[in-house]
Amino acid sequence: MRAANAIVKAFEEEGVKHIFGIPGGAIIEVYDALYDSTITHILTRHEQAAVHAADGYARASGKVGVAFATSGPGATNTVTGIATAYMDSSPIVVMTGQVPRSLIGNDAFQEADITGITMPVTKHNYIVTDPTELLPTIKEAFYIAPTGRPGPVLIDLPKDITAAEIEYNYPSRVSLPGYKPKRKGHPKQIRRAAELIMEAERPVILAGGGIILSNASAELVKLAETIPAFVVTTLMGKGTFPENHPLCLGFVGMHGSKYANYALTECDLVIAIGTRFSDRTTGNVDSFAPYAKIIHIDIDPAEIGKNVRVDVPIVGDAKEVLKEILKLINYKKRKEWEEKVNNWRRKYPLRYQNDGKLKPQYVIEKIFEIEPESIVTTEVGQNQMWAAQYFKTKYPRQFISSGGLGTMGFGFPAAIGAQTAFPEKNVVDIAGDGSFLMNIQELATCVDFNIPVKIAIMNNQFLGMVRQWQELFYKERYSATCLRCKELRFDKIAEGFGGVGMVVERPTEVEETLREAFEIRDVPVVIDFRVERLENVFPMVPAGAGLNQIIDG
Repeated sequence: MRAANAIVKAFEEEGVKHIFGIPGGAIIEVYDALYDSTITHILTRHEQAAVHAADGYARASGKVGVAFATSGPGATNTVTGIATAYMDSSPIVVMTGQVPRSLIGNDAFQEADITGITMPVTKHNYIVTDPTELLPTIKEAFYIAPTGRPGPVLIDLPKDITAAEIEYNYPSRVSLPGYKPKRKGHPKQIRRAAELIMEAERPVILAGGGIILSNASAELVKLAETIPAFVVTTLMGKGTFPENHPLCLGFVGMHGSKYANYALTECDLVIAIGTRFSDRTTGNVDSFAPYAKIIHIDIDPAEIGKNVRVDVPIVGDAKEVLKEILKLINYKKRKEWEEKVNNWRRKYPLRYQNDGKLKPQYVIEKIFEIEPESIVTTEVGQNQMWAAQYFKTKYPRQFISSGGLGTMGFGFPAAIGAQTAFPEKNVVDIAGDGSFLMNIQELATCVDFNIPVKIAIMNNQFLGMVRQWQELFYKERYSATCLRCKELRFDKIAEGFGGVGMVVERPTEVEETLREAFEIRDVPVVIDFRVERLENVFPMVPAGAGLNQIIDG
């Protein structure tokens, strides 16, 4: 059959139900084949948004997300989305068109070396130069992306390859001698970890996004309750542990709670699971957990010892390793530590000044109160940190955010992907006005495909997080951070695309507006919350400071 038809048939065999993308000349053969497919193609308005949507789909569903783009500018537009998925270990497959093989290297129309460009930000990438290698390459891509430490895989397809005639013989299995992810932890290291756990008097679990990727949240809860140990999470680890659980201290780091940061600083054992010890989590590594031994469980051996010293390294899948540790430990009362941490929690709660003005924290609290089961995506900046602080996740894959790359413009298309995966749920993008503008064109996608995402804009007319740093560390010299968008009407823009727009200026309007928005199930809803312009995110650990050196605001 024609190779383009073989591609689509292979994707169907892989269970792909949705593809996000934009066609073009170099990939037109594949789009022609899609015309008769059972796969739903969602036409985004920008290739970056297509990849973010595939990423959001993957994070929400646990399945591989798929995005298509054409060659040249179409392919290069995917790079930010691919890098975002790479930094946060999200399993996606991106397929790009390429000029015919005879023109590669000749600066042909819409030619770009996308495999070379994306080499640093893909788990693996391919350019198919032999039609007989096409189907094995697709099989490998769908195997590599979700296994081990997940990540993005790119397949670049010259146009003459997609037009070739090939025999359809899709492989049933993959054998990659150089790629054998290690799932089982070393028994000796597991025994040593169990010994340290039983010896510890002040244990803390640091839960990262790897727990979500390995579906190990149930084992995490059992571990915390068996030890017992307080749990702090990274930003990517939100959702690994129910935030209404008495052992949960919430997320830790630069904008984590005081009590979470204090607990991590004063503990005598850190059990770190599926985390890469980002600088936003650790603060100054020289003062990170100074009294603690550190157990680090991760499927990627390159992460162990990379950023912090580790006493007991365990390479393996979080779920498998935790099951083995649980066999070797039992309950041990640690009353003094429990009382100390709970005292910090009572003394230093998350709080903001409730002075009658419209505060973003209040809006997010109300979103949680009204729709606690909703999937939340975020943009990047102050809105992201307020969401992490005040939306209390209940289950894994409920909170979707760009952690490692910090990509403004991520949240809205990611919400499209999450909503596509779960059409029956409410999906809310907690946005800043600056971030939302970066992919605002995707309102057309939502209207076209009846995707009813809710966009809650914390509109302070600033690039808020940069402005906050300028206020605190640069003598209020607000260089290029004031958006001066007083006359910008997000509600009218939404209506212009065919969606619903709402404006909220007072706290008394928040609940009624949100309830009205959540009832709308056929078009996107943009809610412009005109929040207090100079509100800051606190607590805050300044860059280069230790986790206990906290600005409280």
